Amino acid sequence: MPGIDTLPIEETFEDSPQTRSLLGVFEEDAAAISNYSQKLFQAMNRIYDAQNELSAATHLTSKLLKEYEKQLSSCHAVLSTQLADAMMFPITQFKERDLREILTLKEVFQIASDDHDMAINRYSRLSKRRDNEKVKGEVMEDVYTSRKKQHQTMMHYFTALNTLQYKKKIAILEPLLGYMQAQISFFKLGSENLTQQWEDFLTNIGTSVQNVRREMDGEVDIMQQTIQDLEQASDLLYMPDPDPSQVPVNRNLTRKAGYLYRRNKTSLVSSSWERQYFFTQGGNLMGQARGHVAGGLVMDIDNCSVMAVDCEDRRFCFQITSFDGKKVVILQADSRKDCEEWIATINNISKRIYLSENPEEIAARVNQSALEAVTPSPSFQQRHESMRPTTQGRSRAARTSSVSSVGSETASPALSVLSLDALVAPDTPIQFDIISPVSEEYAGQAKAAGQGRTNPFGESGDTPPEESEDSILHQLFIVRFLGSMEVKNADSSDVIYETMRQILASRAIHNIFRMTESHLLVTCDCLKLIDPQTQVTRLRFPLSSVVVCSSHQENKRLFGFVLQTAEGRVDGRPVTVCYIFESNNDGEKICDSVGLAKQIAFHSEMDRKATEKKEEQDKAKEKQQEELSKQKQIEKDLEEQSRLIAASSRPTPPAPSADGQFLVLSKSQSEDSDAGQEGREKGESDA
Repeated sequence: MPGIDTLPIEETFEDSPQTRSLLGVFEEDAAAISNYSQKLFQAMNRIYDAQNELSAATHLTSKLLKEYEKQLSSCHAVLSTQLADAMMFPITQFKERDLREILTLKEVFQIASDDHDMAINRYSRLSKRRDNEKVKGEVMEDVYTSRKKQHQTMMHYFTALNTLQYKKKIAILEPLLGYMQAQISFFKLGSENLTQQWEDFLTNIGTSVQNVRREMDGEVDIMQQTIQDLEQASDLLYMPDPDPSQVPVNRNLTRKAGYLYRRNKTSLVSSSWERQYFFTQGGNLMGQARGHVAGGLVMDIDNCSVMAVDCEDRRFCFQITSFDGKKVVILQADSRKDCEEWIATINNISKRIYLSENPEEIAARVNQSALEAVTPSPSFQQRHESMRPTTQGRSRAARTSSVSSVGSETASPALSVLSLDALVAPDTPIQFDIISPVSEEYAGQAKAAGQGRTNPFGESGDTPPEESEDSILHQLFIVRFLGSMEVKNADSSDVIYETMRQILASRAIHNIFRMTESHLLVTCDCLKLIDPQTQVTRLRFPLSSVVVCSSHQENKRLFGFVLQTAEGRVDGRPVTVCYIFESNNDGEKICDSVGLAKQIAFHSEMDRKATEKKEEQDKAKEKQQEELSKQKQIEKDLEEQSRLIAASSRPTPPAPSADGQFLVLSKSQSEDSDAGQEGREKGESDA
């Protein structure tokens, strides 16, 4: 006998659209069997009625023919009895018992499915702000009861449909076999024409029927045992939000499927939530509504970002943003476990782990490395076996990404002599959200301005004109802030690798998936983090304070830079902070852009200093010329004064009067005359 297709009972709890579609195929087959069995029953009932009528007519005839009364009556009575037992009984039992059981289970399953949908809808609308333990307990008990009832009903319904695949053969063959056996027995009573071929054929048919019955009994036993095992294993899964200690979260998945609620905006202020079946297929997120034959593309989740969000006072919501930031999908899971598994799975797919040969093994290794990253080890080198780049790669990274001094190359110190305390201060807190440090400089600017746009982080929204107009370089990148922490050493890019390791490990351990997305603007003066929605500057880093900038050698989308602030601590030492980001682009491009900005700023500073030096030299020359001119004027004045003194010391003859006599002047008149003459001579010399 060929193999018989059956419904997989193991997939009853998942209740996926594919399982529902396969169930629909079996239901259509059951309906076809019911229709065919009804027609077969009517045909065989006509045979049975005809045989009864023939038996009654034969009995009446036998009364007229006394000598044949006993023989004819007994033969037709035996034939009628055999037709009733062998032909009508199997088809009647199949019609009245088996098919009626299928219809009853179908109705019960539909009722259980509707009850479960109502219970899960009521559970999804539980308020997170107004947490009523009594209402929550009633709703969770309702979900538990309805989910258990649906699962059990579905398993028994599947078992009945699977059994029907065997019973339909028996229901068709047994009546035909009984009819033929009854007819043969009838003919044997008065005929010798029965051959061995007929007997062999009927024997084979009987053997096949017995084999099918034994196979059906064995399959029923297996399905009953499977139902018991699944009921015991699924008891914890009936709760909508199971205990994480009993049902742990699997963060190594690269494929996942299940029912989620999707938020659809119906207007500017209202939205609706639709329950759909979602599944991942490669780097795509697919969605399939109930009743649809196949799923459709929801969005491309390669290089996407995913994080938990608070949305409309609903539990377990998370948001998926496409790599270009143009599409956002908000979904709601049934439990915290499902929510965290969906977020971890989409993160693994976003990193393209699914393209490797053993994706789950690689995902497990990555997560295990993140968990083990917080365990102290004796040396820095042992902790960086999975994250530290090779020596050649570090040298290249130090040459290309280090921007500590433009125009000079500094080799990275040997990792074997570094320790954790030499790079990162012990017990250093990690900042996972953007908080702008309000410095005295920005506070003074805000007070002096007296107006302008101020963002929640304490910075003015107005951009200085020299930054936006005079800057040669303007490059914009989409980045997501992972975290920042204070470091002790900023001499090499190794401190960035260590900071990346600690921040990623802390995020994995504390289940922190939320990331703030910003636009990173690189100019020749500073680095800015700008809010993509409001265009408000969240953080501003002076380019002169950026000491080191480097990207991760394995995950190219991770990069960071070390910032040395001008404000010092109480002891006077500068504060050194390392910032870590994730970008949609290659991190090396961003580091190269920062390096280019440092070079442009360096050359601009050199040109400015050269211009200032030249201006100082020109001013010195002008001042020297003025000093020489003053000195020459003083010498000329001294010479003129000496000449006047010499002229005034000579005797002056008395002037004759009109009558030829000499006029004698008094002493005062002589002095006035000398002073007037001296003034005229001085005026002529000045002219």
